[in-house]
Amino acid sequence: MLYSTMAGEKVSRLGFGAMRLPLLEDGKTIDEAQVQKMVDLAVENGVNYFDTAYPYHGGNSELVTGKALKKYPRESFFLADKFPGHQIQSSYDPAGIFEEQLEKCGVDYFDFYLLHNVNESSEPTYRDPRWGIIDYFREQKRLGRIRHLGISTHGSPEMMKEFLDSMGEDIEFCQIQINYLDWTLQDAKAKLELLKERNIPVIAMEPVRGGKLANLPSEAHEKLQGLRPGQSDASWGYRWLQQFPEIRVVLSGWSNLEQTEDNIRTFSEGEPLSEQENAVLADIAESLKDSIPCTACRYCCEGCPMQLDIPDLIAKYNDYRMAPSINVSMYIEQLPEDKQPAACIGCGKCVKVCPQNINVPEALHAFADSLKSRPSWAELSRQRELEAIELRKKREAQK
Repeated sequence: MLYSTMAGEKVSRLGFGAMRLPLLEDGKTIDEAQVQKMVDLAVENGVNYFDTAYPYHGGNSELVTGKALKKYPRESFFLADKFPGHQIQSSYDPAGIFEEQLEKCGVDYFDFYLLHNVNESSEPTYRDPRWGIIDYFREQKRLGRIRHLGISTHGSPEMMKEFLDSMGEDIEFCQIQINYLDWTLQDAKAKLELLKERNIPVIAMEPVRGGKLANLPSEAHEKLQGLRPGQSDASWGYRWLQQFPEIRVVLSGWSNLEQTEDNIRTFSEGEPLSEQENAVLADIAESLKDSIPCTACRYCCEGCPMQLDIPDLIAKYNDYRMAPSINVSMYIEQLPEDKQPAACIGCGKCVKVCPQNINVPEALHAFADSLKSRPSWAELSRQRELEAIELRKKREAQK
C-alpha cells in the first residue's frame, strides 16, 4: 500500500469513501454484510483512511461505517466526518450534529473533520456568527475531539482563497474534486496550485467522477487497453492522481468487493504514467466534455419537492446525448409520470446546492424535449410489430 504524510499522520494514499456503499435489493438499505467484507479487505491490505458524512445514505453511512470499524483498535485507523453547513436549517445546531455523529460512529473523536461543501452559496453560512460554526469546531479541536480540521469544497479558486484567508492556520487540509477530466473542465489545476502554494495537503475526491471515468466509452476504453491490457478504466484515473505529491489521499467511493480489490491493486505500488499515457488521457478528457458534469453526490435530491432521482435522470440524459437509444427511452417511460424529467417544476432548489453548478431544471426540460422529438418506446414497439405482421403476410403470399 502506498502511504503519505498528512497533518503529521501516516495515511494510506487510498481512502475508503462511504458515500456510495452497496445496497440490498430494495435499492435503499445498505448491504452491511458486504460493507464489512470490503472494510476487512481494505484494512488487511493497509488502507487506514475512512471517510463518511452526515447526509450520506440518508444518515446511515455513519452508522454502518462506525459499525464496520468497531472490531479494530481505534488507534489503527483514521476516521473522517463532515459538518453539513451547506444544508443548514434552523435546527442544525453544530453541537447537536457533532454529538450525534460521534455517537453514530461509535467514537470519542474524529481524526479528520471537514466543513462540508464550502462553496459560493454556503460560505456565508459557515462564516455567519449567529450559527457559531467555526468557533464551535475550533473549540472541539482544542479539546481533542477533532484532531485535524479541514474543508471539502467544489467552489472556485477565488472563493477558496477568500475562505482560507479568513480561517488562517485552522485549516490543515483541503478536499477538492480533481481528476483528469476536471483538470481543465472545473479548473482543478488552479485549485491544486493554490493549495500547493499554501502548503495545504490535498485529498482528491471524485477521482473517477462518480463512475464516469470508470466506465469509458468503447473507443476510449480500447485506447487504454492498447496501452495497458487488462487494467480497469478506473485504475487510470487513480494512477493519474498518483503523480501529484500534494495529493495525500485519493478518496474513492466503493460500491462492491470488485471495486475494493481493483483499487487495492492500483495502490499496491506506484506505477507512474508516461508522457504518452498522459497525452491519451488528455485527449479522452476533451472527448467527454459534452456531458453534463454530474457526480451523483445527490445533494440535489433532498430538497426536490417532486422527489426526483436527479442524478439518475441526468446520467440517462448524458447517455442519450452521446448516443440516442431506445433503451434510455424505454427506461424513462417505465417511470411513473411524476418521476420523469418532464415532472420537474423548475423551482431551482437543486441549483442552489449543486457542487457542479448544474442548471438542473434546464437539463431535465431539455431531456424531456429530446424524448418528445423522437418516437416513444411504445410507438416504436408498435411500429416493429406492424412491420413484422406485414413481413409474415408477404412470406405467406409467396408460398
